[in-house]
Amino acid sequence: MIASLLAATLLAAAPVTPLNVVKSGNADVQKAANAPGATVQSLASVVEKFVDFGELAKRAMGEKAWEGLTPAQRKDFTDTMTGLLRASYAQKAIGQAKAEVAYGKESVQGNEATVDTKLTVKSDQVPVDYKLYRTSAKTDWRIYDVITDEVSLVDTYSGQFRKILQTKGFDGLLTTLKSKRAQLEKQNAETSAASVKDTAASTTGAAPQAK
Repeated sequence: MIASLLAATLLAAAPVTPLNVVKSGNADVQKAANAPGATVQSLASVVEKFVDFGELAKRAMGEKAWEGLTPAQRKDFTDTMTGLLRASYAQKAIGQAKAEVAYGKESVQGNEATVDTKLTVKSDQVPVDYKLYRTSAKTDWRIYDVITDEVSLVDTYSGQFRKILQTKGFDGLLTTLKSKRAQLEKQNAETSAASVKDTAASTTGAAPQAK
């Protein structure tokens, strides 16, 4: 009895590795995506448990630009981008619901990590790498970037943000993102899960353009 209790305690205290986060996250997404009546909204609630959309948005903005924002601007930007990312990421997840995932190596350097995977959709194989971080050794690992076939979500958004900031400034960027978020959320609300699967499967890995 004592031995079994000790074993259970040790297992409960064992650290959750980046690879385990990605594996359990993918399993939860596939389970939710294949559930009857799956929608982008229901998937978004599952995805945000292991993907830190706020951190993704912050890194895409860039340290210099982020430091130049007021606390109110940071909150407005983060809230807007989180809504946009939740909708687009969940839409893509539904499209990948039937995909087979092969897990590769896990690389950890301090509080940053990368997990390599390969996604097989029908006869196509696509490398998908997950970037994770944690604020300290005592906190959970969270995904902040997804690199699909060498295309990074953070880098893609970062490039778009720089162009808009140069021409329209922060207010113009925020207006553009809010418009894109509203458009995507309306589209998702009006689209059935079946049609989302067809749409998302053809746009795997693509970040919505913030023009």
